[in-house]
Amino acid sequence: MMKQDYYDLLGIDPSATKEEIKKAYRRLAHQFHPDKNPNNPSAEEAFKRINEAYEILQDAQKRAAYDRQGPCMGRRGFEGFRQPPGVPYERDFFEEIFYEIFDDFVGPVRARPTRTRGADLRYNLEISLEEAAFGSQQKIQFSRNSICPLCHGSRCSPGTSRILCPTCEGHGSLRSHRGFFVVETACERCQGEGEIIPRPCPRCGGAGSLKMGFAFKIKTPPGAEDGTRLRLTGEGEMGRNNGPAGDFYVIISVRRHPLFRRVGNDLYCEVPLTLAKAFQGAEVEVPTLYGKVRVRVPAKTPSEKVFTLEGLGMPILQKNGRGDLKVKVQVEMSSRLSKRGRETGEEINRQNKKGKTGDEEASFQPVEN
Repeated sequence: MMKQDYYDLLGIDPSATKEEIKKAYRRLAHQFHPDKNPNNPSAEEAFKRINEAYEILQDAQKRAAYDRQGPCMGRRGFEGFRQPPGVPYERDFFEEIFYEIFDDFVGPVRARPTRTRGADLRYNLEISLEEAAFGSQQKIQFSRNSICPLCHGSRCSPGTSRILCPTCEGHGSLRSHRGFFVVETACERCQGEGEIIPRPCPRCGGAGSLKMGFAFKIKTPPGAEDGTRLRLTGEGEMGRNNGPAGDFYVIISVRRHPLFRRVGNDLYCEVPLTLAKAFQGAEVEVPTLYGKVRVRVPAKTPSEKVFTLEGLGMPILQKNGRGDLKVKVQVEMSSRLSKRGRETGEEINRQNKKGKTGDEEASFQPVEN
């Protein structure tokens, strides 16, 4: 009996590549699969012929023999290519195609549990500006999932162990026949693990882990700023199925300071000055993170004049050097000033507006205690 040519059956050219053959097969398998065509014997028969064609053409040796003999030999011409009775097909044929194509019919088969990395943890740490400048040692307290100290992660009661799942006999999955296909689904009793725990650990309830409190000390680096992140490798949540632990991240934030305002590595502060000292010039004490310093304010200094004290700002994180301290002079204009005093202050400001009013570098010296 003359059979339909396998190439015509799959709608491909005799010179088609293996990828083209596979693509054509997948398209037709979706179209004629019995689950999509219930109570349709012709679709089931077409599906069988499609599988037969693919079985021959996807194998180089079988395809070469087919090309030599052609479809005129009928089904009997290719009986020598079939598997012996009782010997299952290799997974790289039907089972591979099954997993790739028919997940949408029966759902994906769950694999055995694999080792997974634990979750990362985050801790928000607030420090003072002084601690940010000089570095500090902080005590961290937190809770995380850790290996149960009683069962050491085995999930079993002490003195007991896991046993093979009697339902799936340790395979983690169950097979059932669906037409001429073998359907594999995860075992519900062992959840795909292949083993069950007859006596769960009484302390962790069979979870293998417990929420436990931890405390340790950590050093913050000089120059830390808002958003500085410190990483402690392996101090996060424990992994699943003996997977590696996650990491622990400390996120730093710096509290506002009553005297200094930080911008990058520079600090800003304001110093009050009487009108008399601003007019005559004077030495003023300026607070810094490193102790008080004396700064010479020249005569006729206007209000809001900014002096730069180099190197008295914040340390540069993970580098040498420090930023600057910007000191703004605020001349106090008392309401009790005489008319002459007010005129003097206004004249200083007018002269200042006519000239350049940028930051001025100032010399300073430490105040001896």
